[in-house]
Amino acid sequence: MAGMTKANHRKMSERPLQNQVAMITGGSRGIGRAIAIRLAELGAAVAICGRDVEKLRETAKALQALSQKAFWQKTDVTRADEVGRFVSETEAKLGAVAILVNNAGIGLFGPAHEKSEDDWDRAMSTNLKSAFLVSRAVVPSMIRRGAGDIINISSLAGRNTFAGGGLYCASKWGLQGLSGCMAEDLRNYGIRVSVICPGSVATEFSGRGAKDSSKALQPDDVAHAVEAIVTQRPGSFLSEIHVRPLGKS
Repeated sequence: MAGMTKANHRKMSERPLQNQVAMITGGSRGIGRAIAIRLAELGAAVAICGRDVEKLRETAKALQALSQKAFWQKTDVTRADEVGRFVSETEAKLGAVAILVNNAGIGLFGPAHEKSEDDWDRAMSTNLKSAFLVSRAVVPSMIRRGAGDIINISSLAGRNTFAGGGLYCASKWGLQGLSGCMAEDLRNYGIRVSVICPGSVATEFSGRGAKDSSKALQPDDVAHAVEAIVTQRPGSFLSEIHVRPLGKS
Protein backbone atom coordinates (compact mmCIF):
# COMPACT_ATOMS: atom_id res chain seq x y z
CA MET A 1 0.00 0.00 0.00
CA ALA A 2 1.45 3.36 -1.05
CA GLY A 3 2.66 5.52 1.80
CA MET A 4 2.57 2.75 4.39
CA THR A 5 5.75 2.48 6.42
CA LYS A 6 7.18 -0.80 7.64
CA ALA A 7 6.33 0.21 11.22
CA ASN A 8 2.70 0.98 10.32
CA HIS A 9 2.41 -2.35 8.48
CA ARG A 10 3.63 -4.15 11.58
CA LYS A 11 1.10 -2.35 13.73
CA MET A 12 -1.71 -3.49 11.47
CA SER A 13 -0.60 -7.08 10.92
CA GLU A 14 1.23 -8.10 14.10
CA ARG A 15 -0.14 -7.58 17.60
CA PRO A 16 1.62 -10.26 19.67
CA LEU A 17 0.79 -8.52 22.96
CA GLN A 18 -2.93 -8.19 22.28
CA ASN A 19 -4.95 -8.65 25.50
CA GLN A 20 -1.86 -8.19 27.69
CA VAL A 21 -1.33 -5.36 30.17
CA ALA A 22 2.06 -3.66 30.44
CA MET A 23 3.14 -1.32 33.25
CA ILE A 24 6.09 1.05 32.86
CA THR A 25 7.48 3.16 35.70
CA GLY A 26 9.04 6.47 34.71
CA GLY A 27 6.98 6.07 31.54
CA SER A 28 6.30 9.69 30.62
CA ARG A 29 9.56 10.58 28.88
CA GLY A 30 12.83 9.29 27.46
CA ILE A 31 13.43 5.56 27.63
CA GLY A 32 10.18 4.89 29.50
CA ARG A 33 8.07 6.69 26.90
CA ALA A 34 9.78 4.83 24.04
CA ILE A 35 9.12 1.50 25.76
CA ALA A 36 5.48 2.38 26.46
CA ILE A 37 4.86 3.34 22.84
CA ARG A 38 6.60 0.22 21.53
CA LEU A 39 4.49 -2.07 23.73
CA ALA A 40 1.30 -0.27 22.70
CA GLU A 41 2.29 -0.77 19.05
CA LEU A 42 2.61 -4.47 19.81
CA GLY A 43 -0.96 -4.53 21.08
CA ALA A 44 -0.61 -4.17 24.84
CA ALA A 45 -2.81 -2.04 27.05
CA VAL A 46 -0.30 0.24 28.77
CA ALA A 47 -0.17 1.87 32.20
CA ILE A 48 2.49 4.48 32.94
CA CYS A 49 3.44 6.43 36.02
CA GLY A 50 5.79 9.26 36.86
CA ARG A 51 5.85 12.58 38.69
CA ASP A 52 5.32 15.08 35.84
CA VAL A 53 1.57 15.30 35.20
CA GLU A 54 1.87 17.22 31.94
CA LYS A 55 4.38 14.75 30.49
CA LEU A 56 2.20 11.86 31.63
CA ARG A 57 -0.85 13.34 29.88
CA GLU A 58 1.15 13.97 26.73
CA THR A 59 2.48 10.42 26.59
CA ALA A 60 -0.94 8.95 27.44
CA LYS A 61 -2.42 10.78 24.46
CA ALA A 62 0.20 9.17 22.20
CA LEU A 63 -0.60 5.77 23.71
CA GLN A 64 -4.33 6.20 23.22
CA ALA A 65 -3.72 6.82 19.52
CA LEU A 66 -2.22 3.32 19.36
CA SER A 67 -4.41 1.48 21.83
CA GLN A 68 -7.82 2.29 23.24
CA LYS A 69 -6.62 0.99 26.59
CA ALA A 70 -4.10 3.24 28.31
CA PHE A 71 -3.86 4.55 31.86
CA TRP A 72 -1.60 6.99 33.68
CA GLN A 73 -1.22 8.04 37.29
CA LYS A 74 1.11 10.39 39.10
CA THR A 75 3.06 8.11 41.43
CA ASP A 76 6.09 8.26 43.67
CA VAL A 77 7.45 4.75 43.15
CA THR A 78 9.65 5.04 46.25
CA ARG A 79 6.49 4.94 48.43
CA ALA A 80 4.78 1.60 48.99
CA ASP A 81 1.34 3.18 49.50
CA GLU A 82 1.46 5.06 46.18
CA VAL A 83 2.78 1.99 44.36
CA GLY A 84 -0.09 -0.05 45.80
CA ARG A 85 -2.65 2.47 44.56
CA PHE A 86 -1.12 2.57 41.09
CA VAL A 87 -1.14 -1.20 40.75
CA SER A 88 -4.70 -1.48 42.09
CA GLU A 89 -5.99 1.24 39.75
CA THR A 90 -4.23 -0.35 36.79
CA GLU A 91 -5.75 -3.74 37.52
CA ALA A 92 -9.21 -2.19 37.92
CA LYS A 93 -9.03 -0.26 34.64
CA LEU A 94 -6.93 -2.54 32.41
CA GLY A 95 -6.60 -5.95 34.04
CA ALA A 96 -3.81 -7.96 35.65
CA VAL A 97 -0.27 -6.86 34.79
CA ALA A 98 1.50 -9.30 32.45
CA ILE A 99 4.56 -7.14 31.74
CA LEU A 100 6.31 -4.88 34.25
CA VAL A 101 9.15 -2.60 33.18
CA ASN A 102 10.94 -1.01 36.15
CA ASN A 103 12.42 1.98 34.38
CA ALA A 104 12.24 4.84 36.92
CA GLY A 105 15.67 6.17 37.72
CA ILE A 106 17.80 9.21 38.50
CA GLY A 107 21.44 10.05 37.99
CA LEU A 108 23.48 11.55 40.82
CA PHE A 109 27.14 11.86 39.91
CA GLY A 110 30.29 13.09 41.58
CA PRO A 111 32.72 11.74 44.19
CA ALA A 112 30.87 9.66 46.78
CA HIS A 113 32.64 11.43 49.65
CA GLU A 114 31.15 14.74 48.49
CA LYS A 115 27.57 13.45 48.45
CA SER A 116 25.03 13.77 51.26
CA GLU A 117 23.03 11.12 53.03
CA ASP A 118 19.97 12.51 51.24
CA ASP A 119 21.71 12.02 47.87
CA TRP A 120 22.42 8.40 48.81
CA ASP A 121 18.83 7.79 49.88
CA ARG A 122 17.41 9.36 46.71
CA ALA A 123 19.63 7.29 44.44
CA MET A 124 18.93 4.01 46.22
CA SER A 125 15.21 4.64 46.64
CA THR A 126 14.60 5.62 43.03
CA ASN A 127 16.97 3.26 41.24
CA LEU A 128 16.71 0.19 43.47
CA LYS A 129 13.97 0.31 46.11
CA SER A 130 11.32 1.24 43.53
CA ALA A 131 12.01 -1.94 41.54
CA PHE A 132 11.54 -3.97 44.72
CA LEU A 133 8.31 -2.21 45.67
CA VAL A 134 6.61 -2.37 42.26
CA SER A 135 7.72 -5.95 41.58
CA ARG A 136 6.46 -7.04 44.99
CA ALA A 137 3.09 -5.49 44.20
CA VAL A 138 2.56 -7.26 40.86
CA VAL A 139 4.19 -10.65 41.52
CA PRO A 140 1.30 -12.24 43.46
CA SER A 141 -1.10 -12.00 40.49
CA MET A 142 1.64 -13.22 38.14
CA ILE A 143 2.17 -16.26 40.40
CA ARG A 144 -1.57 -16.99 40.38
CA ARG A 145 -1.61 -16.88 36.57
CA GLY A 146 1.68 -18.77 36.19
CA ALA A 147 3.18 -16.23 33.80
CA GLY A 148 4.69 -12.77 33.58
CA ASP A 149 7.66 -10.69 32.48
CA ILE A 150 9.54 -8.33 34.79
CA ILE A 151 12.18 -6.21 33.07
CA ASN A 152 14.53 -4.03 35.10
CA ILE A 153 16.26 -1.21 33.25
CA SER A 154 19.75 -1.10 34.70
CA SER A 155 22.89 0.31 33.05
CA LEU A 156 26.35 -0.68 31.95
CA ALA A 157 27.24 1.25 35.11
CA GLY A 158 25.85 -1.80 36.90
CA ARG A 159 28.79 -3.74 35.44
CA ASN A 160 31.53 -1.10 35.34
CA THR A 161 32.92 1.56 37.66
CA PHE A 162 34.06 5.08 36.82
CA ALA A 163 35.15 8.21 38.66
CA GLY A 164 32.18 10.09 40.04
CA GLY A 165 29.84 7.13 39.71
CA GLY A 166 29.81 5.92 43.32
CA LEU A 167 26.11 6.40 44.13
CA TYR A 168 24.81 5.63 40.66
CA CYS A 169 26.95 2.52 40.20
CA ALA A 170 26.08 1.25 43.68
CA SER A 171 22.36 1.52 42.93
CA LYS A 172 22.70 -0.20 39.55
CA TRP A 173 24.97 -2.97 40.87
CA GLY A 174 22.31 -3.53 43.50
CA LEU A 175 19.66 -3.73 40.78
CA GLN A 176 21.75 -6.35 38.99
CA GLY A 177 21.84 -8.48 42.14
CA LEU A 178 18.14 -8.03 42.82
CA SER A 179 17.27 -8.97 39.24
CA GLY A 180 19.35 -12.13 39.24
CA CYS A 181 17.93 -13.34 42.54
CA MET A 182 14.36 -12.54 41.50
CA ALA A 183 14.90 -14.53 38.31
CA GLU A 184 15.85 -17.58 40.36
CA ASP A 185 13.02 -17.07 42.87
CA LEU A 186 10.32 -16.74 40.20
CA ARG A 187 11.31 -18.86 37.20
CA ASN A 188 9.55 -21.98 38.53
CA TYR A 189 6.31 -19.96 38.66
CA GLY A 190 6.57 -19.23 34.94
CA ILE A 191 7.73 -15.65 35.56
CA ARG A 192 10.69 -14.34 33.58
CA VAL A 193 12.90 -11.65 35.12
CA SER A 194 15.30 -9.87 32.79
CA VAL A 195 17.66 -6.93 33.05
CA ILE A 196 18.69 -4.50 30.31
CA CYS A 197 21.99 -2.62 30.63
CA PRO A 198 22.21 0.31 28.19
CA GLY A 199 25.20 2.53 27.69
CA SER A 200 24.71 6.31 27.42
CA VAL A 201 21.29 7.17 25.98
CA ALA A 202 20.40 10.51 24.39
CA THR A 203 17.58 11.63 26.74
CA GLU A 204 16.81 14.40 29.23
CA PHE A 205 18.23 12.11 31.94
CA SER A 206 20.49 14.29 34.07
CA GLY A 207 23.87 12.76 34.52
CA ARG A 208 27.16 11.78 33.02
CA GLY A 209 26.05 11.69 29.40
CA ALA A 210 28.00 10.80 26.28
CA LYS A 211 30.94 12.86 25.14
CA ASP A 212 29.47 12.89 21.65
CA SER A 213 25.65 12.80 21.81
CA SER A 214 25.43 11.85 18.13
CA LYS A 215 27.04 8.53 19.04
CA ALA A 216 24.79 7.84 22.03
CA LEU A 217 22.05 5.24 22.04
CA GLN A 218 18.49 6.33 21.31
CA PRO A 219 15.51 5.47 23.55
CA ASP A 220 14.14 3.24 20.79
CA ASP A 221 17.26 1.07 21.05
CA VAL A 222 16.26 0.15 24.59
CA ALA A 223 12.62 -0.30 23.54
CA HIS A 224 13.80 -2.77 20.90
CA ALA A 225 15.54 -4.82 23.58
CA VAL A 226 12.33 -4.86 25.63
CA GLU A 227 10.44 -6.07 22.56
CA ALA A 228 12.94 -8.90 22.11
CA ILE A 229 12.38 -10.02 25.71
CA VAL A 230 8.57 -9.97 25.72
CA THR A 231 8.30 -11.70 22.33
CA GLN A 232 10.76 -14.46 23.23
CA ARG A 233 9.13 -17.87 22.88
CA PRO A 234 7.57 -19.38 26.02
CA GLY A 235 9.91 -21.72 27.82
CA SER A 236 12.99 -19.52 27.50
CA PHE A 237 14.03 -16.03 28.50
CA LEU A 238 16.71 -13.44 27.83
CA SER A 239 18.18 -12.93 31.28
CA GLU A 240 20.45 -9.95 30.53
CA ILE A 241 20.95 -7.70 27.51
CA HIS A 242 23.80 -5.21 27.12
CA VAL A 243 23.10 -2.40 24.63
CA ARG A 244 26.03 -0.33 23.37
CA PRO A 245 26.30 2.36 20.70
CA LEU A 246 28.11 1.18 17.60
CA GLY A 247 30.52 4.11 17.59
CA LYS A 248 32.61 5.08 20.60
CA SER A 249 32.25 8.67 21.76
